Amino acid sequence: MKVILIAGAMALLFSLFGTPFLIRILAKRGFGQIIRDDGPTSHHTKRGTPTMGGIVIIVATLFAYAIAHFFSGRPPTISALLVIGLVVSLGLIGFLDDYLKISRKQSLGLSGKQKLVAQAAIASLFGYLGIQFADLDGLTPISQHLSTVRETSLVLGPILVVIWVAFMVVATSNGVNLTDGLDGLASGASAMTFLAFVLIGVWEFGQSCAIALSNNCYAVRDPLDLAVLAAAFAGSCTGFLWWNASPAKIFMGDTGSLALGGALAGLAATLRVELLLIPLGGLFVIITMSVIIQTLYFKISGGKRVFKMAPLQHHFELLGWGEVTIVIRFWIIAGLSVALGLGLFYAQWVSA
Repeated sequence: MKVILIAGAMALLFSLFGTPFLIRILAKRGFGQIIRDDGPTSHHTKRGTPTMGGIVIIVATLFAYAIAHFFSGRPPTISALLVIGLVVSLGLIGFLDDYLKISRKQSLGLSGKQKLVAQAAIASLFGYLGIQFADLDGLTPISQHLSTVRETSLVLGPILVVIWVAFMVVATSNGVNLTDGLDGLASGASAMTFLAFVLIGVWEFGQSCAIALSNNCYAVRDPLDLAVLAAAFAGSCTGFLWWNASPAKIFMGDTGSLALGGALAGLAATLRVELLLIPLGGLFVIITMSVIIQTLYFKISGGKRVFKMAPLQHHFELLGWGEVTIVIRFWIIAGLSVALGLGLFYAQWVSA
């Protein structure tokens, strides 16, 4: 388990001390945040704050993961490498979107359709590759069985697996993107969820069918290495949060939010806890649903709104809540969601 601690600590240190360096580079080049004119007026003071901070989150994670493997002397696993490939690819989409916004000096980068198509293509490739590379026990990084709190007996088959994984990745990456609207909100909530995946990976490793063969063991290909990767993500998000908390010195941008969402979905798929991602990422689900509800009701009612503004965090801003108050209370919701998810995961094992 020492390798998990190394990954988390190195990622935290790299992100904590590397972020100020990135802030200076971005500020020097004028890569500042573009603020929507139709958003809360209080956000206009944030105009020009360096963005694309997701770069340091991704780099810190990769660096820490590599260092952890250097000390352990073990090669990276295919499961973790696939998740890393997914994260870097989605990060590049987000980087392009951020860069276009900055270069055009308006809050319009890639079109919604362009982003969705690119995300879906990358996610589909991840899903396809995930059902390849079987090990000696026949385990692939992603199972063709649907998983809830663990793998079930319901077989989806290759085509449905790819479609399902693509949906998971696109939904989660956009969910984190929608949550990233207040200082520290998405980075703090993401760190909590990654810590849950660390615990799940360690537990699945300890109760692996390769170690403790029983009727209740877990048939997951690389749970311990996925826990190492999750620890690196948790550490990098925590180090970044130091500078991203209110008043933020840097924003993660789409570069970070799309990458983190992809990481969460990728870990859920490879750890075979796909539907458990719903309670674990409960805050992301709630905020995403607020946008869906607002959009559908607006169309059905002919222009009426349920919330003053969506996503949900902006509704509370317009009600007069302070930004820090909203973030802290939403973090509480995120923490309770993680606790619920872990409780469901452990309860299933106990009951079985």
